[in-house]
Amino acid sequence: MKLKKGFVLRVVGGESVVVPVGELSKTFHGMINLNETGAFLWKFFTEEHTVEEGVVALCAEYDVSPEQAEKDVRKFVETLQANGFAE
Repeated sequence: MKLKKGFVLRVVGGESVVVPVGELSKTFHGMINLNETGAFLWKFFTEEHTVEEGVVALCAEYDVSPEQAEKDVRKFVETLQANGFAE
């Protein structure tokens, strides 16, 4: 899975937000607020990776069990795909 191009992650006032840029800003009017792990996964999935690779990366970055990491990564990926943010 990989994120679609046309979104950028920025930190505004200490908060991580994703906003559309370029042509995408004509059809997507809003921003996405991410918590710390969401921002980590967003950055991770700017390159092509599997869910399993995301689980390993999340476990390496945070003190989280593999089971919880898998649940979180799958939910994150499902949300991205359901909203058209993934290629």
